[in-house]
Amino acid sequence: MYALYTAVLAAAVGGYAPVAVTRRLAGGVPLNLRERLALGRHDPPARPCGWIHAVSVGEAIAATPVLEALRRTWPTLPLVVSTVTETGARVVRERFAGLARHRYFPLDFPGAVRRAIASIQPAFFLCMETELWPNALRALAARGVPSMIANGRLSDRSFSHYRLVRGAMRRVLADVTVFAMQSDEDARRMIALGAPAERVVVAGNLKHDALPDPTGAADLWRRLLGLSSGQPVWIAGSTHRGEDEAVLEAHRRARVERPGIVLVLAPRHPERVGEVLALAAKNGFTTVRRSDLPIRTRDGVPIIVLDTVGELAQMYSIADVVFVGGSLVPLGGHNLLEPALRGKPVLFGPHTSNFREAATILTTSGGGLVVRDAEELAAELRRLLGNPGLRAQLGAAAREAAASRHGATRVTLDLVARYLYSEPTAAP
Repeated sequence: MYALYTAVLAAAVGGYAPVAVTRRLAGGVPLNLRERLALGRHDPPARPCGWIHAVSVGEAIAATPVLEALRRTWPTLPLVVSTVTETGARVVRERFAGLARHRYFPLDFPGAVRRAIASIQPAFFLCMETELWPNALRALAARGVPSMIANGRLSDRSFSHYRLVRGAMRRVLADVTVFAMQSDEDARRMIALGAPAERVVVAGNLKHDALPDPTGAADLWRRLLGLSSGQPVWIAGSTHRGEDEAVLEAHRRARVERPGIVLVLAPRHPERVGEVLALAAKNGFTTVRRSDLPIRTRDGVPIIVLDTVGELAQMYSIADVVFVGGSLVPLGGHNLLEPALRGKPVLFGPHTSNFREAATILTTSGGGLVVRDAEELAAELRRLLGNPGLRAQLGAAAREAAASRHGATRVTLDLVARYLYSEPTAAP
């Protein structure tokens, strides 16, 4: 099975190579090939470390309370955080400087995995959400390194795909020491794929445990964006192609009643920034990149297009209303909890399978509202902007609903202590 998987992976990597090279030459997107093959030189750690894998930005941010808890509990334990994407790497280097070292996760070839493990020297491996790399998990198990799937979830799409190879999945899952799943449904799905039931625990969603913003964050962001005190702002976060048009139309309608309103439009993928700027200009809007701020424009109130990484969550603190993308188009939605925990009314589309539990508790509490198209988005936006009392009521309900599920970090750390790591005892 592993030989076949490795051959298929090699074919996939070979097929993708021309695309990667083109992106490197045209857009400067780094390949990080030496490190992905674990050929780069790294100073060996003084002692075995905790290895946390977070594929990209969202997983890295979600891992923050776990990293902080690991440091408090075992202050001498070195920590390494690996990512796949360059944007994830940037967030790790900026947010976890002095707390953890960054490495790129190796391509899942046996040789690359063995070299990575030898250079990292992990005491344990903690993988955020559900990144299942068969050769990596097999090599870790062979070396006696315990592993955990933390904040685990299985979307409808992932579950249906994994079920097609359930026999192979059983062998892969046998190499995982413990599964800390977000919900009962995620736990049931993992067991259905072949994970031993006694190793599967419902720990909750770590995104409910996001650390609070620094004091004065909202005022700081207003200064950084060049916004005046009290200026109305709404944010459309993590949008995809097919949603930006709806957002722009909603903004156009909102400006009729509130001409001073500012829209912060944050495409999910930074490489789409140019496309979004062009679309806004085509529709007659003045735009400015976040990286060019703070500036004052003479051409009316701009749309701020977020072209930076790792800032969106804190930026929600300045919003009067938030729309979370990936939900008007059938992509499963993105993190609804970030604006909810900051006490903001949250609008989202009907496609929220990636955050099904969060969508349910927000709609049940009244802190989240489902909009199905541009017209409904515009109507709810105008209704909320015109009613400060209603905004405050929905924002408070959203915060209370999101905070009610707090505690996943404690459960996850308990599982680390029980199954993965205990502080070595000094020799007498």
